[in-house]
Amino acid sequence: MLKAATVTSKDFFSKNTGRALAEDLVEKTGDKPKACWLFCSPGPGLEDLLLGVHDVIGHEEIIGCTTDGEISAAGFTTGSTVLAGIVSDKMDFHLAVVTDLSNDPQEAGIKLARLMPSTVRHVQIFSDGLTGNGCAILRGLTVTLGKQVPICGGTAGDAGEFRRTFQFAGPRVLSDALVGIGFSGDFSIGTGVRSGWSPIGIAKKVTRAEGNVVYELNGQRALDVYERFLGKHADKLPAVGVEYPFGLVNEAGDAGDEDYHLLRATMSVNRQEGSITFAGEIPEGSMVRLTCGDHSSVLDATEQAAALALRGLQGRSPAIVFFFSCMARRIVLGRRTGEEVERITSIFGSELPIVGFYTYGEFCRVKCEGPSLFHNETATVSVIGA
Repeated sequence: MLKAATVTSKDFFSKNTGRALAEDLVEKTGDKPKACWLFCSPGPGLEDLLLGVHDVIGHEEIIGCTTDGEISAAGFTTGSTVLAGIVSDKMDFHLAVVTDLSNDPQEAGIKLARLMPSTVRHVQIFSDGLTGNGCAILRGLTVTLGKQVPICGGTAGDAGEFRRTFQFAGPRVLSDALVGIGFSGDFSIGTGVRSGWSPIGIAKKVTRAEGNVVYELNGQRALDVYERFLGKHADKLPAVGVEYPFGLVNEAGDAGDEDYHLLRATMSVNRQEGSITFAGEIPEGSMVRLTCGDHSSVLDATEQAAALALRGLQGRSPAIVFFFSCMARRIVLGRRTGEEVERITSIFGSELPIVGFYTYGEFCRVKCEGPSLFHNETATVSVIGA
């Protein structure tokens, strides 16, 4: 048996709000969930909100973070709280927490993986979206868990303020932390990843880079190359960069799918040194292509990701959908952002529980048996099946 549900609230954060949400969730699921997910915008009273949920649920397996927008079966919302839960007699869940993420993100990934039991078959992670290197976190997790364990999730947001994000574990509200939950037992998982951005022009070699900062493309200042591509839009950098991300196309980013590129979103530019800082690593020596998209292609990609995830269940019945989408997609979609959830329900139906949030970066594998990757500007769907 596997039953899941989501509930939402627009009330101010308080212990009573947390209790009311958890009580509504228990009523919907028919029992206290074995694991819960809570996503909300940052705001005063977060600790009380978590304590209220914990009072009702009565165990530590409560995980989540602050967001750049919340997602539930009710649709896309902001300034809200979304709580989801799973009741199952065939699954077990394992909460893990690592603090001081910024000290060594790769070591944090290793530590989190070591806190998981050997029976774990799937891991979800939520990390600080401002202090943690998503690529390094994944390296640490993968070297310990192996590539066969799919890792999904997202980096926490703070409603676009880029000041401080929060992660939740049991009744605790943390910052600069990595929280994860392991799934073990009898279940299936399907994943789907698509962006909707298409490559333009010929690939360019990253001839000088360090971490997430690119200094040269084809031996030229990276910013000069980018500005020539943007033309009249160049003076809008870095803001316009979310509309034209870089796509990795060689072994550093190619996940084996010819029409898939691992996207990297522009975060800032340094005009003096001609460099571009991205939201994820771009290895020196890799090949990149500039990309672009529009409302239709971005929304079509969300639907494609959902269809891929459903196919990955291999005939088993979906029980809950986790949807983690990039805040850059929200910026590009604007008033049409809510249509992303509509595209998900067009594949899974309107009755299936959906939970997730708009992130500062996404974790998901691109194909079954493939490695889990860190994405920008991408729609990632993972569905748990009974």
